[in-house]
Amino acid sequence: MGEGSSTGIITLFFDEAAPGVVYIDQTLLPGEFRERTAFDIDSLCRAIKRLEIRGAPALGIAGGYGMALGALLSIHDEYIAFRQEMDEIRDILRATRPTAVNLFYGIDRVHSLLMSLHEAPVHIIKAAMLSEAHAIAQEDVLTCHAIGEHGLFLFPVDTHVTVLTHCKAGALACKQWGTALGDIRTAVGAGRSVSVYACETRPLLQGARLTAWELLRDNINVTLITDSMAALLMQQKKVDMVIVGADRITSDAVFNKIGTYTHAITAQFHDIPFYIAAPLSTFDEQAKADDIVLEERSPDEVLCFGGELTAPVGVPVYNPAFDVTPHALISGIITEYGLVTLPKDIGKIISWRS
Repeated sequence: MGEGSSTGIITLFFDEAAPGVVYIDQTLLPGEFRERTAFDIDSLCRAIKRLEIRGAPALGIAGGYGMALGALLSIHDEYIAFRQEMDEIRDILRATRPTAVNLFYGIDRVHSLLMSLHEAPVHIIKAAMLSEAHAIAQEDVLTCHAIGEHGLFLFPVDTHVTVLTHCKAGALACKQWGTALGDIRTAVGAGRSVSVYACETRPLLQGARLTAWELLRDNINVTLITDSMAALLMQQKKVDMVIVGADRITSDAVFNKIGTYTHAITAQFHDIPFYIAAPLSTFDEQAKADDIVLEERSPDEVLCFGGELTAPVGVPVYNPAFDVTPHALISGIITEYGLVTLPKDIGKIISWRS
């Protein structure tokens, strides 16, 4: 597969010959670019939990491919037994990341197809499930490019724009191109003058390890900062806008990497626009923020830095992976259909789904 081109890397795909899900191990970047293959559901779940595969749209693709992989590996040729096995695989995959709604979208979309084809031979169902998973992946590419085109209005033709971004919403978070970084890539490709401040994104440094790596690779002007430096840059008027991705969007809030809420509050105080770039599959508009399970991760992610213990043994740790940003702090959400604000435009979201 290789590292792709300046139009975006290819983060994951399905190898039908193996069969298996081939993906870039994001935990090794930027020091090493390595592709791995998940040949079974346990390996894929481990890759998702360890953040070897990460990013909302990429998780949706992985979920769809996981269902397809489970189907292809199944030895059952009778529908009831096959369906029961697929139900179990669905539940196992869904349990890997409880906050990321795109994961559920990919899993449930392929599982729903399985249910709709209950009268077909199992071998036909298996082929259809893989085809549906491929469709999810291909739609992600088109969606990200559409998000970039709709976000182009944020970048005036004759004005330099400096963007602050947090965590990782580029090609590595999708199949290709990206959401927040997709907006930036599209603007640069259209000849706009753009520079980026990338927050390192503690505790796992996705901004430092992944965002900076992607932008440097595409020759886009990027400067790395620690998360706590963002407020000073906004105070000094060195940031024109903030663009981040999202892992889940409910009717009242956006769930994204921990630290997003802090940036949103600071941006509003300094009258700086704050945008979300996300596909429609990230919306869970019928839910409220209080309905969502907020994922907590291992204390070791906070207790250690670079593999070395940096805190006293025995100190308690609180390590939520995400925080919750109310829509009142968000200037707009850039989707593949256009710009929306919630809750005002919830009707548009519902109509676009139909």
